[in-house]
Amino acid sequence: MAQKSMLERSQRRFAEETQLGRVRRARKIDRMLQKVFPDARAELDFRNAFELLIATVLSAQTTDIRVNQVTPELFAAYPDATALAQARLEDVEEIVRPTGFYRSKAKNIIALAQQLVEDHGGEVPADQAALVRLPGVGVKTANVVLGNAFSTPGLTIDTHVGRLARRLGFTTEDNPDKVEADLLPLYKKSDLTMVSHRLIFLGRRICHARGPACGVCPIARLCPSFGTGPLDPAEAEAKLAYGLQVPDGGWQL
Repeated sequence: MAQKSMLERSQRRFAEETQLGRVRRARKIDRMLQKVFPDARAELDFRNAFELLIATVLSAQTTDIRVNQVTPELFAAYPDATALAQARLEDVEEIVRPTGFYRSKAKNIIALAQQLVEDHGGEVPADQAALVRLPGVGVKTANVVLGNAFSTPGLTIDTHVGRLARRLGFTTEDNPDKVEADLLPLYKKSDLTMVSHRLIFLGRRICHARGPACGVCPIARLCPSFGTGPLDPAEAEAKLAYGLQVPDGGWQL
């Protein structure tokens, strides 16, 4: 009952929030998360735009950890678009099998490489419209590549960012394009890539889809969904992931 009561109080507190108030809260949360996650970054391993593009396509419906386990072998065999464009489908399927949906993923990344060679001289274009025309590439993947390989700011609306945006009361939408439209006015354009990274870190480590660690969440007092997960600090801390621990004395924000 205490948890349900807390959630109801949290929701009431932000029920009449203005757009200006929402902007201020969003930016304050981002400043706090910058202190909590100073190392926030893309968690896919890559050395160049080609590797990031392929890794991001492979990351659909699996974890970055799993993708990072297969890409060293993949890029050792096919270090660039020209090599991958000439690969045998069966060989690529075998390498990417652990990522799931390996047949369609292998087909997509080979076709993607072929199109890079044919249309872009083997180079990854630094343009969203060109990127989304590539096989297996959507807006989310394009924004990941643009933000992290070309330093072009943009939001990555993955499952974590969408979930966090709804829990924080920044959107009620499920469609990624509509979530993005609701989030864009809240932040400075130059901050968008890092906003995505920090929200993803929060979603993976604290604010899980099932049972967020509300009792130790560093932004709890700014969250309309505080009380969704366990409030007891010990119970909540046990839910932290990726090796995250609450600092001695709590979060100093």
